[in-house]
Amino acid sequence: MNNTLALKTKQLVDDLKSICANYGLGNDGNEYKIITELFLYKFMNDKFFYEIRRLDGCSAMTEERLSALSDEDYKMLFLQLPPSAARLNKEHYLSNLFNSNNTSQFAKLFDDTMKSLAALNADIFSVGTAGGEKVSLFNGISQYVTEDGKRDQFCCAIINKLFNCNFSEIGDIFSEKYDFFAVIFEYLIKDYNKNGGGKYAEYYTPHAVARIMSEILVAGEAADVLCYDPGAGTGSLLMSLAHRIGENRCTIYSQDISQKSSSLLRLNLILNELAHSLPNAVQGNTMTEPYHMRRKETEKGFDYIVSNPPFKLDFSDWRDSVAAEPPIVQDGKAEEQKRLNERFFAGVPAIPNKDRDKMAIYLLFIQHIISSLNERGKAAVVVPTGFLTEGKGKKTGIANKIRAHLVDNGWLRAVVSMPSNIFAATGTNVSVIFIDKTNKGGKVVLVDASALGTKVKEDKLQKTLLSASEEEKIINAVNKMADIDNFSVVKTFEELKEGKYSFNPGEYFEIKLEYSEITAEEFSEKVNESRVKLEGMFRESRELEKEIVKGLGILIYE
Repeated sequence: MNNTLALKTKQLVDDLKSICANYGLGNDGNEYKIITELFLYKFMNDKFFYEIRRLDGCSAMTEERLSALSDEDYKMLFLQLPPSAARLNKEHYLSNLFNSNNTSQFAKLFDDTMKSLAALNADIFSVGTAGGEKVSLFNGISQYVTEDGKRDQFCCAIINKLFNCNFSEIGDIFSEKYDFFAVIFEYLIKDYNKNGGGKYAEYYTPHAVARIMSEILVAGEAADVLCYDPGAGTGSLLMSLAHRIGENRCTIYSQDISQKSSSLLRLNLILNELAHSLPNAVQGNTMTEPYHMRRKETEKGFDYIVSNPPFKLDFSDWRDSVAAEPPIVQDGKAEEQKRLNERFFAGVPAIPNKDRDKMAIYLLFIQHIISSLNERGKAAVVVPTGFLTEGKGKKTGIANKIRAHLVDNGWLRAVVSMPSNIFAATGTNVSVIFIDKTNKGGKVVLVDASALGTKVKEDKLQKTLLSASEEEKIINAVNKMADIDNFSVVKTFEELKEGKYSFNPGEYFEIKLEYSEITAEEFSEKVNESRVKLEGMFRESRELEKEIVKGLGILIYE
């Protein structure tokens, strides 16, 4: 990674956050909208000119020469730009705003410019809702400043900061790849996901976990594949998966109930050369409105699915609707409805009398993921480690039914138990289950990586960091089907059935006893040595007791 470029980019983020704080917007609920919209506007401006200069005969094209082009010539350049670059009219240039920042009602001009840019690029750079509505790229920023009289000043401060930072001058940010933007994106959103740890779609999967999942899931080459995350959050898992496959060899599909996460996901897609997948990023409740199961191009399922779903959530309001039997209808949709309801083959958690916020929604996500795979599909899903043994030996438990379903169908490929605190925001121990409908070998790798990692403090929270070599150890153990003492074990599906469908690696490790050949005399000598040591320890203990009691002034009778 270009460290200088990374530092300069992070500095821009810090500067924007500082301006927000100066105008009473620091840690405000709308700050993430302001920061992400501004960062994206800046990125799209600089990328536009970068891509223009890459066109044949345009290497020396300056902004001034571009502005002087006729409308017809200007539109011809538009047609040559790649889909990842937004189209900017001349009035959308950041320099145009900078040169106008002394005009009256500058805040309105700023907002109108961003909204106009969004409208011009709505076909490619919009995300949708499950109901079919388009979510605009930009909505303006000045509205979030409470005092009307300070809005112009706020926008002036912003435009000065954006104009004086040119990505092309501090380094070629546009030639950087996933590893760079993963770090930048995590830095950009770090203050907006601190309440993660299980809240619906408000989380960020660590880069190391995302990499392990994608490297195991896609062990070889892949092309023209469909990738999906039903609870995508900010998209970190999908970005890692797409990078592993190749951004131009896959199409991304996602759904998420959170408006905030959907906005951040869009930014992540644009930064990582995945703008072609933006129309497939949908905001909505995946459990009640499984948008992509109803689309013609994805109704047969996905090639790859990654997910770090919320573990616990109160879904009592809609629990009964997803658990209901398929209704009898006459309009030809009965079969579709039946298939959707059959997603939850193992059952839907009951509504408890109290602690409804602890309803195990992740069990719904796992079942939805299994039902969303095509006949050759593969998936990697983060689960609480308790899932590996919950309801072991019981035929009625939902978790046990899911595990049995994966084993009986021969679809389980691997299980990796992660170190504690791998997610800083939650104390829940997590594991990753790998599903593979093409697992013809009939064997499963179970890995206990709980002892790996280094403990560090991050934002006053304890977190476990995996080194690059530790990541490789986990990846190789699975991909090479390795048996490593007290770390990984390879088992058949029949052996998992004999183990009552437990996915806990430790239960399958072989207990090894070491033996050594000794004579009867040597054995007797070792016993005597141990006896002498024990007698000495007992004498020392009695003497210490006497000293302690004497110090307390207590009379001892022997």
